Amino acid sequence: MMTERSPRALSAAEKAALRDLLTAERASTVTRIATLTRAWDDIVGSSALVAVDDEHDPEGATIAFERAHIQALIDQAKGHLDNLEEAVERLRHDRYGVCERCGNPIPVERLRARPVATTCVGCAKR
Repeated sequence: MMTERSPRALSAAEKAALRDLLTAERASTVTRIATLTRAWDDIVGSSALVAVDDEHDPEGATIAFERAHIQALIDQAKGHLDNLEEAVERLRHDRYGVCERCGNPIPVERLRARPVATTCVGCAKR
């Protein structure tokens, strides 16, 4: 049974530091998405210039794999960006740093290591 506990509020300095961390992480993620998107576009563009028969061309499978691999990395980065946006919203509404399962505070050290964390260490272990 989940008990309602009063979470320790983040200090103004902790909030500012974590906001800066989230902002930096967001900028890094946006850059990663742009870089991966350019790489994906380059692969698609270069494969359009040659007749690629994936079934018979030994390079065809490699190109398809590279395209799929980069697409998976783009999807992962976009998911991380969504998580960062949600973390910023939680910070705006004073819900950041509160475990979504038990309501206990998430240690600041955990938030520094994993800024999008939504659970305390105990709940994350379960």
